[in-house]
Amino acid sequence: MEKSFFCDKQKNRMFVVYRKKRSATRKGKNFLQWRGKYVMIKCSYQNYMTKYRKIRSRTEGLKRYGGAEKRIGKRDKKTENPAAAKYRTGQSLEGKYMGFHIVADSCCELTEDMKKRGNIEIAPLTLEVGGESILDDETFDQKSFLRKVAECPECPKSACPSPEYFRTAFLNGAKHCYAVTLSAQLSGSYNSAVLGANLAQEEDEDLKIHVFNSRSASIGETLIVKKIVECEEAGMSFERVVETVELYISTQHTYFVLENLETLRKNGRLSKTKALVASALKIKPVMGATSEGDIVQLDQARGINKALMKMVDAIVNDAQHVENKTLAISHCNCPERAEMVKEALLERLAVRDAFVLDTQGVSSMYANDGGIIVVL
Repeated sequence: MEKSFFCDKQKNRMFVVYRKKRSATRKGKNFLQWRGKYVMIKCSYQNYMTKYRKIRSRTEGLKRYGGAEKRIGKRDKKTENPAAAKYRTGQSLEGKYMGFHIVADSCCELTEDMKKRGNIEIAPLTLEVGGESILDDETFDQKSFLRKVAECPECPKSACPSPEYFRTAFLNGAKHCYAVTLSAQLSGSYNSAVLGANLAQEEDEDLKIHVFNSRSASIGETLIVKKIVECEEAGMSFERVVETVELYISTQHTYFVLENLETLRKNGRLSKTKALVASALKIKPVMGATSEGDIVQLDQARGINKALMKMVDAIVNDAQHVENKTLAISHCNCPERAEMVKEALLERLAVRDAFVLDTQGVSSMYANDGGIIVVL
């Protein structure tokens, strides 16, 4: 029989969770059901603080639910992350108050400002290439990854973060939590985040969580994170933030041009014959995303530069009310090409702001070497 501990500060109870290997324990007057398991009331929260916390090893069961210290606001000052310590008191690394937390999957590229905030977290996907698993986090090596993809005859795959990862990320002490995920049409990341949100709210009924389906990818997610921050810092209510950001997502448009068609060939979206013909004639597809988040081909051209200009034309034709919008561009190992697209668009569109970022793991997998992604 396994034994672990769970502290509920709001209900003033300390639980000991007993779990048998084959069946649930009996239910009696000293038991209650919590998340489908029977737990025995051990003592009050105050008694736990004064008695049990002094003698109970931190490693014995407490880590299962993030540690009683984490749940009740106590931290080990020697091991606590500085960013977490600042955030727990409502402060960012730059001293700004933040009562909200954002969790984005690793298809989202973060700006340097976002990385410094302390309340924007990346949930890494796992990339699989030729039997090797690569975690899409700060250790990701784009050049090494692209080389492995080129050498592997099979299409690279990705595995989304688990619901448990999102559950833990949401239980961070913030009053408002938001998740931003890759299009639900392309990945299971959205469904995983929704399950994680449900688990977190079972533990904390007062916690407000909303999961945004970006219906996009890469810097499309980046812009959504940026919008959430703007709304929260403007003092909007949680419900108003959700309404505003969902409306923003519905007006977003995603475009991309692929230099390399191997990923489309390997995953079956393009037949081997068509891929060979396209490569021989140097035909480059101009792609886009539907309002539901599916990938569609918008146009094509012979040569990468002509394809990029066709993409620019499509963006300009679709653009509306750009004076209040931010233009975002991401590239996979081709910064000069990205800057060229940026300049071409800024000559024809008077946007509020524009930035360029390099792709991380998941975006690199989709765009492949030389790919350009634009979101407006």
